[in-house]
Amino acid sequence: MARTICIGAQDFEYIRAHGAFYVDKTGFVRDWWMSGDAVTLICRPRRFGKTLNLDMTRCFLSTEFAGRGEKLFAGLDVWSDPAMRSLQGTVPVLSMSFARVKQRDFTSALQRINALMIDLVRSHSYLLDWDGLGDWDRRQLEAVSLTMDAVTCAGVPNMLCGLLYRFWGIKPVVLLDEYDAPMERAWTGDYWDEASDFMRDLMNSTFKTNPALGRGLITGVTRVSRESIFSDLNNLEVITSSSSKYRTAFGFKQSEVDAALAEYGLESRREDVRKWYDGFTFGGCGSIYNPWSVTKYLESGTIDAYWANTSGNGLVSEVIRHGGVRLKSDFEELMRGGRVEKIIDEQVVFSDLSTKPNAVWALLLAAGYVTAPGPVPEFPTRTARALELTNLEVREAFDRLVEGWFGESDEEYDDFCRAIVSGDARAATRCLTEVTLYCMSSFDGASRPAEREPERFYHGLVLGMLSKLRGRWSVESNRESGWGRYDVALVPVDGAGGSDSAALLEFKVFDPDIEKTLADTVTRAKRQIEKKAYVQGLVARGIAPERIRTYGIAFRGKEVLVG
Repeated sequence: MARTICIGAQDFEYIRAHGAFYVDKTGFVRDWWMSGDAVTLICRPRRFGKTLNLDMTRCFLSTEFAGRGEKLFAGLDVWSDPAMRSLQGTVPVLSMSFARVKQRDFTSALQRINALMIDLVRSHSYLLDWDGLGDWDRRQLEAVSLTMDAVTCAGVPNMLCGLLYRFWGIKPVVLLDEYDAPMERAWTGDYWDEASDFMRDLMNSTFKTNPALGRGLITGVTRVSRESIFSDLNNLEVITSSSSKYRTAFGFKQSEVDAALAEYGLESRREDVRKWYDGFTFGGCGSIYNPWSVTKYLESGTIDAYWANTSGNGLVSEVIRHGGVRLKSDFEELMRGGRVEKIIDEQVVFSDLSTKPNAVWALLLAAGYVTAPGPVPEFPTRTARALELTNLEVREAFDRLVEGWFGESDEEYDDFCRAIVSGDARAATRCLTEVTLYCMSSFDGASRPAEREPERFYHGLVLGMLSKLRGRWSVESNRESGWGRYDVALVPVDGAGGSDSAALLEFKVFDPDIEKTLADTVTRAKRQIEKKAYVQGLVARGIAPERIRTYGIAFRGKEVLVG
């Protein structure tokens, strides 16, 4: 009989007590413990079993579970090792999760972390009855409150480690899950400096200047740059998607997926499951499946974008939406099933996300939206790597992201696409004006696009709008043709003998020094299409000239003219 699937269960003790579906990852705690690394940071995409693995580690090591190893771990990988069995339940553990620290301002975020520190103290409340607890120690414990300042809060784990070491005579292990959740929210919520100062203090006092620390294990999605919060942690072992350590400890291997499909009588859907949920690569090991989506599929029997529909797309959506033409063009290539080559430093520098394109790709790789198949190069930070969308579920996620960017202007979005392919420049002008008014005021801010890189903003906007035509048309950007590069082209997929029209779009921003009206700007754009013979590239593909529509699209602030 197939085991019950407890969706969202991240409590190892609960899963084992109820005999629920569980893919054995207990070998991770053995491998991590035997490595001897002082402090380990493991970066994996969201919903990849990080929380469950940390709770499993807590259940195995913590003195709280002394004498319960047989009940919790019998039949699992780690329990087959006599040396590990003797370790079970012998180590004091401090366990924290920052997964819910996503408040809108630093004051609220700090209050939430203060509450977590109170829970941390409560989990070791037996210390309050300890004869070895001095007056100074008691005052420190009593100072842990919802109103404590950032400095006091950051020092709580250090203080507790010292007390636990004195009480047990064994240096404790500190587990910190989703450490970067507050950092991501701080970046989008505009309180980065306060949050990074606090996290730097917390990390330093807990994992570096802490003589009572036994071992540390940290998980998150991204490797935030050393300069931001890890500048003092030279004892940190960082595990990213390029690292060979623990490469199958998070996510499901092919053999594990096959066994699960057999257990639930779903072997016939193996290929569908592979196309939708496979594709992640860690340490050069491919065929790693998204565990959340696989588990949801096993429970429902229906293929769907489960991982893509969970929370966590906010930062990825923001950096792509505000990205330049090159980024959007690269995404068009990925959405067509192609690859792009990028040199990636897997440290995510948040301040670089809006200025350095490769920083965006580091974020997307860490978050699991793109994958780098094949072996890891010897010098990964200096070698271009081929990136592709991870699987069909990720493609579905990006389709929905693009549609969501236009929100209330969705009707104009559809009408604009129809106008372009039908040759109705007047309707295209009306629709694009409506979308531009909405988008410039809503997500880019009226001060950003037109002043800094005007054509880049409008190019990206229209490129995103036209992506909905993908399937019947190929949407191309910045491709060589004739004697230059056109801005955007719609190329019908029905080929040379088809009936759909192709379209070439050239963008120009009104220049008051050379033009009197937007109509003049449209004329300048169309002359460029003609002068540089952009249509030749489409003609060479067998598309007759009479099937190619050309458009000049002129902008002046929020004013638009298509001609």
